[in-house]
Amino acid sequence: MVRLTRAQQQEHTRAAVLAAAREEFADRGYAEAKVDRIAERAELTRGAVYSNFPSKRALYLAVLVDMAGAAATEEVPRKSPASVADALGAFARVWLERLPLVGEASAGGHLRLRSLSGVFDDDRARAGLAQVVRLEALLLALALEAHHPRDTERVRRVRLAELALTLLNGSAGLAETAPGFGDPFDVARACEHLAGIDLADVWDPPHLPYVPPAHPCDEAWTPPAGVSDEITGRGVALDADGVIAVLGTGRLAAAEEAVRGAPPGEQVTVAVLTSDPAEIGRLVRLRVGDLGGCLRRVFAPDAWPGLRLVLDDRALTASALGLTDADDATEAAVRVRDGRIVARAEGRGAVHAAATADAPKAPRSRRSGA
Repeated sequence: MVRLTRAQQQEHTRAAVLAAAREEFADRGYAEAKVDRIAERAELTRGAVYSNFPSKRALYLAVLVDMAGAAATEEVPRKSPASVADALGAFARVWLERLPLVGEASAGGHLRLRSLSGVFDDDRARAGLAQVVRLEALLLALALEAHHPRDTERVRRVRLAELALTLLNGSAGLAETAPGFGDPFDVARACEHLAGIDLADVWDPPHLPYVPPAHPCDEAWTPPAGVSDEITGRGVALDADGVIAVLGTGRLAAAEEAVRGAPPGEQVTVAVLTSDPAEIGRLVRLRVGDLGGCLRRVFAPDAWPGLRLVLDDRALTASALGLTDADDATEAAVRVRDGRIVARAEGRGAVHAAATADAPKAPRSRRSGA
């Protein structure tokens, strides 16, 4: 008999817990599921479950993340939909695949729906979810904004994206609480018609004129290796020219300040930081991963959001930038030029300050690493 290494044994135990938890949550839902029963299903002790997952909520989110990853597809279209209306309809149809059709019964439907009903029942968790949804709306909006006539200015479509996501998430909620109500195809058609509503969407936050400028500097920059973009699923080079923002999960809405403030075509990277990777971190991974998967199936790569999103669960990016006390309330940003940090900002408005910094190029001898 081959003896497993400690790492292999831990992975085996974790897989057994996830499989048992998926069965328990599918049978009983989140509220009625019990950790003791999950341990019995996995033929493990309660302590073995908690040694891998600190709470029932963390375990439930891990099950959803695992399911979403297994269901991911790489069907990338060659061209994007022809109009905003077509794009919204196509996005809605892909997003709504998780909903059962009228009259269809599905075991474990709340798992398929990625249901969060009753999961986030405290103020801190709900506030985190609200910030994640703001980020989702920005990502969808950036893809929709790629559709504009060449002779007109780019139109902000964040409010349109928020409206579409409200309709889609509301449909999922009804599908769970009132099975069989509503037709996903009708919802998709309704999303198409949202594109015709004039929402007078403008980007003009009143606090921006009062944001202090970023501090010019000239510092060596050694970014962490092996960093992946959660939107494209590809690696991202953090030493490229552009803006790197480190945002705690309580400040995700500030991501738009980097997107709107940075010059067109410049790389903007947001590293998402949390002090609770087991729960809030997994929530971000679940929601962004799901949305990113939908975007990749609807839009051609040239319309994917230019924003690069990194989940900094271990605070590697934050530490590399010298942010030793970073937490969920953190907002900090730097501008990178020729592989060096040439501007820094921290606190409210830091992302806008770094994105709009007029950073001169560093002297040649310093850029070469001297």
